[in-house]
Amino acid sequence: MIQIPVQDLRRVAASLQLLRGNEIADCVMRSDLRQLKIELADGRMLVIGVELDEAGRQYHLAVDIVVPPEEFARQLEVSLDPRAS
Repeated sequence: MIQIPVQDLRRVAASLQLLRGNEIADCVMRSDLRQLKIELADGRMLVIGVELDEAGRQYHLAVDIVVPPEEFARQLEVSLDPRAS
């Protein structure tokens, strides 16, 4: 039986709470069942993964929320042509 530390479960619960009420666009589970990726309609992703030690036993449950970079409204145009002024 796999024992998951309470702190790891609290981190997962807090991350899920942040995403509550959002529409899920896609959900993918790795074939080895070590990672679940949930993509939301607004572009954010929740990734929950199990990290294993050298013997193949679980030692850490990782959870991340990935936010896509914001579009830049202004861009700086730089010319490398010395003839352009």
